[in-house]
Amino acid sequence: MQPDLIGMNPYLEDPELWTEVHAWLIVLLARSLNPLLTPKYRAAVEKRVYTDALLVGIPDVSVFQTDTGLRPAAATQVLSQPIPVNVPMSEEVQESYLEIRQTGTGQVVTVIELLSPKNKRTGVGRDKYNAKRTKVLASRTHLVEIDLLRTGAAQPVSVQVQSDYRILVSRAQQRPQAELYPFNLRDPIPRFRLPLLLESEEPVLDLKPILDEIYQAAALEMAIDYSKQPVPPLVVKDFQWIQQRLQDTVS
Repeated sequence: MQPDLIGMNPYLEDPELWTEVHAWLIVLLARSLNPLLTPKYRAAVEKRVYTDALLVGIPDVSVFQTDTGLRPAAATQVLSQPIPVNVPMSEEVQESYLEIRQTGTGQVVTVIELLSPKNKRTGVGRDKYNAKRTKVLASRTHLVEIDLLRTGAAQPVSVQVQSDYRILVSRAQQRPQAELYPFNLRDPIPRFRLPLLLESEEPVLDLKPILDEIYQAAALEMAIDYSKQPVPPLVVKDFQWIQQRLQDTVS
């Protein structure tokens, strides 16, 4: 059973689950938005594809020893001993995002990005994302950037804000000013208006019920052990708070 939380469930951030959560959230966002957007707009699922190098299974210490017990004559008949190593493997990465398009013209009015771990750490993923982000910010397209991951480097803004999570809404007509919604583990996930063309009524985007629907539909309870720290781990007081919320839910 999921703890009774008003905000983000930190167990969903586990890299073993996040790819699945990310995919569900993009699709359910589109499904929830389209009844509010049509007939003037539609939410379309798009994806960014790139190749990254992944090095896995790296041993902490490699020790190379020779057999000094062999006699010189016998040593020449023994094969040399190799050192076990790993080589980088190419990995195709697909990251989904949403485009709010004007029907009829196909104009992209708003881009909704849900950040992945690769977008928040140094490497190809962050470079690809930043290139796309820069292009959107230089255009007349609105940007909504949803960061539900505690680890990694947050995108810079003019004011230093420390928070577990954040949502950025950058309206094209107001740049460089933007709306930042920072929030922490114990806070409710902010509800915000989705920017559209100036003459349009802007729907309110509420992520919490969508995340709850994902939890049920994907049977994530079967993949989570709440007796253990999430990945990445919480500070002790927040882990204890989660445990108390879980007990309150059961009782």
